[in-house]
Formats: sequence, structure tokens, C-alpha cells
Amino acid sequence: MTGASAGIGRAAAKAFGARGDKVGLLARGETGLAGTARDVRAAGGEDLAIPVDVSDPAQVEAAATSVEETFGPIDVWVNVAFTSVFAPVQDIRPEEFRRVTEVSYLGFVYGTLTALRRMRSRDAGTIVQVGSALAYRGIPLQSAYCGAKHAIQGFNESLRCELLHERSNVHVTMVQMPAVNTPQFSWVLSRLPRRPQPVPPIYQPEVAAKAVLWAADHPRRREYWVGGSTVGTLVANAIAPGLLDRYLGRKGYASQQTDQQRDPDQAANLWEPLDGKDGEDYGAHGPFDSRAHGQSTQQWLAHHPRLSAGAAAAGLVGIAGLVTKVARR
Repeated sequence: MTGASAGIGRAAAKAFGARGDKVGLLARGETGLAGTARDVRAAGGEDLAIPVDVSDPAQVEAAATSVEETFGPIDVWVNVAFTSVFAPVQDIRPEEFRRVTEVSYLGFVYGTLTALRRMRSRDAGTIVQVGSALAYRGIPLQSAYCGAKHAIQGFNESLRCELLHERSNVHVTMVQMPAVNTPQFSWVLSRLPRRPQPVPPIYQPEVAAKAVLWAADHPRRREYWVGGSTVGTLVANAIAPGLLDRYLGRKGYASQQTDQQRDPDQAANLWEPLDGKDGEDYGAHGPFDSRAHGQSTQQWLAHHPRLSAGAAAAGLVGIAGLVTKVARR
């Protein structure tokens, strides 16, 4: 599990631990990793925490070797780690675009390559890519992150085609997430006037973690969409992307900021982890617990396909209404 020290990665690691799994934990933040290791053990699993910067393929490879030496062959590899910058395109420096790309895109590539080197020889294993609705639909103020998620989408599709061509028993699947209440909004590099926030509706990281575990256990499906907002966004984008461009141009700035002014001295984790050796353990949750949903009806239906056919028709009606609403604004 990369990105295991906080947010979705931390919640998913704990969920794997709760079923007795052996979990290799990879992230930069040593304090956060120690917290995740405690969570996994308390849940009933076994842990191996390894400080790793996923933008360095040698570190990722060495970590995988350590995990297999300790626990045996890796059955499931989950790529979660990312970083980002909240700012208009013209306010993001070239080196910041490069850093986000190295972590949030190439980190997934390096993790996938490391997993494939082990799984292909055994003709067994699953790779789960934690994506986002933003893998399909770019939004303002998150160009670096959206670019990375779009890149992961293309990379993952190519790899899946190759595995299908080979009739491989190694499977890769992608989980497209909605807005999630993670610590990223407390430590992301931001040049916005007000504090950043996830675009509502917001879901708790445990909702995302359930989706990761389901995908790991059911990897033959191409991808999973988590949350009604993800479904609505992706379908509406396929039907009327130009209308969404205009809508987000008008509404996308305010919806990603709270009413509170951003602290100009707020530290950011782009270059160094804030949950490092002498840092703070941020946990799985961000500061939006009071506004976040602890369950997703759409996700439940996705895990119960026999009951979802009727809901799909109702969903199409709702999506049509969303497109109409966007067109009128």
C-alpha cells in the first residue's frame, strides 16, 4: 500500500488489517507510518512500515523486496500516494508541476512496474490504482493533479489491454473516487485566498477504503466508480463536457474554498512530509468530519449488481436532470 500514512491509504490499510492480512506500508512520513502500523495491528493484521518516496523507483523496488522477504509473495499492490498544488495554472511553477507528476503519476507507474516484475513470473496478482473522478473531468485550480490522474487513466488502460492480450492472470483495476475527507486539504501547497476544501458531497475515507478492498477482491472489472457524485460527474461529462466547462468556470473556484482565509504561513508536503520523523500524525481523516458521509448508496448498489438494474434507470433520470441544470446556469 503506497500512500499508507494518511487518508485513503491509511483507511484501506486498516481495513486490510481488520481481515487479518499482512500489509506492507509505504509512505514518506515516518510518524504517519508508525500510526498506520498501530492501526493495522490493533485491527488484527500484521504490518511492515517502510519509509519510501514513490518518485524514486529504486526505493519502491527495495521496499517490495523487503515486503516479500518478510511476508512472502505480494498478492495485492495498491497505488494511492499523491501530492498536489491548489492554484491557477499560471501560479504553479514548472518544478511544482514536475514534482506532482513524479509523485502522483510516475509513482503509480513505478509501483505498477515493481508489482508486475513479481506477479508476472507467478501469473497471479492484483494491482489496484486509486483514481478519481478527475481522471476524466478536469477542474479549475487542480491542473497538476488532474493531469496526473488523466495520465494514470491512460497508462492503466494500456496495461489492461496488454494483460488481456497475454491472457494473464495478473489483474489491474482502477477505483475512481469522489471528494474525500482526507488530510490533503490541511497540508497541500495552496496559493488560493481561502482554505481549500473538497467539492461537496464529501465522503469519509472509510467509504473509499471499502471500495479499494472490493476492487482487490473483484479485480476483473475494468474500474469502479465510488459515490453518486462521481457517477453523475463522469456521465454528465461524457454527454455535455462543454457545458461542464462553463459551469466549472463559474462555480469551480468558490466550491473548492471555505469561507476562512488561508494561513499564508501554512506548511505544505509537496517536497517534504509534514508527518515525517519529528512531524505530526495526521491520521486518515481531514477537517471535514461534520460534513462528510460515512456511506454511499451508489457503492452499495455497485457491490450488489442484481439490485442495481432498477436503480440505474432512476440514475439516468437524475443525470439528465443534472445536465439540464448545468445547461441553465
